[in-house]
Formats: sequence, structure tokens, C-alpha cells
Amino acid sequence: MAAHDAWALVCRLFAGGTPVLRATLSPRDVAALSVLGKAVKPTTADQSFVLCPHCQQHRAQVWGDGRGGRMCRCPDCGPVTVEANDGASLVLDEDWLRQKMRLALGIESHDGIDDLGDGVWRLGDARRSPVLLARDLTRVLQEPALLDRVRVAGGDIRVITPRPRTTRGAPFGVGIEWLALEERFTFYGSGIMLLGTPSPSAMPAVADPATPVNGPFSADFKWATLPEGDGTPIRFTDGQAKVFDALWSFKGQATTADRIMQRAGLDSAKPSDLFKVRAKDKGKPGPAAQHAAYGALVVTQQRAGLYAMPCAAAGKEVAMT
Repeated sequence: MAAHDAWALVCRLFAGGTPVLRATLSPRDVAALSVLGKAVKPTTADQSFVLCPHCQQHRAQVWGDGRGGRMCRCPDCGPVTVEANDGASLVLDEDWLRQKMRLALGIESHDGIDDLGDGVWRLGDARRSPVLLARDLTRVLQEPALLDRVRVAGGDIRVITPRPRTTRGAPFGVGIEWLALEERFTFYGSGIMLLGTPSPSAMPAVADPATPVNGPFSADFKWATLPEGDGTPIRFTDGQAKVFDALWSFKGQATTADRIMQRAGLDSAKPSDLFKVRAKDKGKPGPAAQHAAYGALVVTQQRAGLYAMPCAAAGKEVAMT
């Protein structure tokens, strides 16, 4: 268990990339320090603020007490004496991490480590596969040129990052393998070991339910990725999905509300009823996005009482590319 806690701490420190106050570590983290050895080292951090030594709940500014000591004023505890070790900080030795990762992956020693900037490093080639270590998966996704810089003919690319809080499916396409740092590696002895059993993050992903199939819509119309949006799929309620499914079936032709709602199997008078933002939902991103999606995808002829979805016209019933 100590090795597991030690590796979890290494991953958190690497993802953060900044020193942490020793006082903020949990008892399990403190116990894991004895396992880490040289992987974590003391460092000097900003001493103008500390975590309150008494309650450890608030960061408070530090000032001299006029007698050679230091004090801070906590909102809950009031004036508290600050000792030298109250500002003690730790930082991950990232050179140690990168070198141990190279050993775990079997990267030849004559390959150097290239700093690609902003928390991304090329560790070298493991069996003709370039290996990138990045602090943040989003950084690599938003700058695909990083992959082009290390790509080699006939070799896949391995990208190693801490696992983000939300990840749906495989983040990369064919030829790029993502390895979640926390799951595919572990602390072993004085080094790092690559785990042999692939985790779900490294295995072929199942089809993403939000993938556009019918124009901007998923196969079941419960998701839509707007061409003019930011690329984030919008999720709809079952009723909203039935409305879009019904509109799609008319292949872009203008249709009356009663025909649309009859085909959708719903009791509402018109399609827009399902997309109104209720008072209790004002300010919530989900309902606002659903309402905006309806406005972007459905054309309404109010005087004639007709509704149409242009993207469902003939020739549009293919997945977006």
C-alpha cells in the first residue's frame, strides 16, 4: 500500500508542477515520503504566506513579530506563531522521474531528452516508437504539431500523461497510444515499472456514444456537435432527442408542429416547448446549450407554423467529417 500511495503522490506532484507545503500533505502522503527517497526533495517556496499552523485550514500572510520571529493572522484562529518548518515545502525531482521513465520503457541511453516546452518532453524512442511525457493531456490535444515534431516513419507514438478528471474514450486516433501515468506505471524499489496489463485507457476504445452519425447528431440523437461550436458535444433529454429524430425524418422539409410532435410521440404543442429554459434552470450551462442548439439547427416559419431542420436535407445523412 505504501508503494501505491508513493506513486499516487508522484503523479500529483508531476501534474501540479509546483512545490507543495509539507503541512498540506495527508498522513498517508507523509508516510509515503520514506518510500520515495530521492524522488522528492525539499525546496524553498514563497514564505510570505503559510497554511495556518494551528488549524491548517486557511492560508495566511506572514509578517515579522519585531522580536526575530514570525506571525500570521488566521481568520479563525487569530494571531499564530509561525515556526521555520511551517513553511517547509517539497517538490518532485522531475529529472529523476524522466530518467526512471526511460528505464521503465527500455529507451536507449544514447537518446537524449528533448524539452518541447510548457510541460512536454520527448523521452526518446522505445522500439522505434517516440515517447512523449506531458504534464497535461489537454496541452497535447490542443497542439497536434507536437506529435508531428516527433513522428517517425513506421512507428507509433506513445503519449504519457496524468489522467484528467474527465476523459471519454481514447483521446487520440490510430497510431497514437495514450498511457495514463497513474495506471500504466508504478513505483517499484528505487525506480519505476511499466505495468504489463493494459488499462482501459490503453485498450481499443468502444464507440463513443456522442460521435456524430446523423449530420451533427449521434446515432440516437441524444448528442449533437455543432459545426460552429467549440467541439464539445451537447447532451439532450429523451424528449428533445425524439424531437430531433422526428425532424430529421422529414429530410429538411418544412413540416407542421402537429406532424412533428405526433411522429415524436409527445404531447407538447410544438417542438420548441421541449427546449425552453425554465426559471429554475436559468444560468445552468446544460439547458442553455440545449436551447442554443435548437435555435442553431431548426428553422421556424412562425406565420405558417412550419418547422424544418436544414442539416437533415437529402445527402446529409452521413457522419460529419
